[in-house]
Amino acid sequence: MSRILCPSCLRPKKACICSFSADIANNIHLVVLQHPSEVSQTKGTVALLAKSLQSCDVIVGEDFDKEARFLQMMQQYQLVLLYPGEKAQTLDQHVVTQLTRLDKTKLDAKPLCLVILDGTWKKAYRMFMLSTKLQQLPQVCLPDELANAGQYLIRKVAKKNALSSLEASCYALALLEQDYASKELANNTSPITPQHAGKYQPLLEKFQQFNQFQLSFRPAKKSLKET
Repeated sequence: MSRILCPSCLRPKKACICSFSADIANNIHLVVLQHPSEVSQTKGTVALLAKSLQSCDVIVGEDFDKEARFLQMMQQYQLVLLYPGEKAQTLDQHVVTQLTRLDKTKLDAKPLCLVILDGTWKKAYRMFMLSTKLQQLPQVCLPDELANAGQYLIRKVAKKNALSSLEASCYALALLEQDYASKELANNTSPITPQHAGKYQPLLEKFQQFNQFQLSFRPAKKSLKET
């Protein structure tokens, strides 16, 4: 007998993640380059992320140099890669201002687009090294306060407090979109912190609930027998 799937998230009814999504109109488009091994990973966060953001594309693969959809994104947007490489600039106010300062007088000005790699550290590194076009993109990374604030409890990660793809995307978008507010609002904008991530905070809070939901499927530890 086949399992009944949720028509929206396509997961079994008991594992449906729809209640953990948040409807967010992100100003900056997000492109997730997802390693094939992550597609069926139930503990992955990209499905929840893509369901929550109104402007998001997920492209599956390893080498994106000849990937038609990715090449289309390169033509359409000014891409910036969230990746902690040697050339990465920390997303402080100076870097954010540089990236978001578009020349409105040019007809060919492209809107900014954030690109992230979804995979284990090892697989993300392989994706990066396989794709020359990825290596040529401007690289940015999160400030330490955010980069070390991960709450990914349901999956083993390479380092303590490492961020999930959902968390990293929310923090990076929140930082980059500060300049999209009017000048008056921007002057009154609170700094982005793990506790205050602007309009992305509801999704981060839903993500914590998602963590607990996934943990509920783990078998309870057996108590030690009395001797």
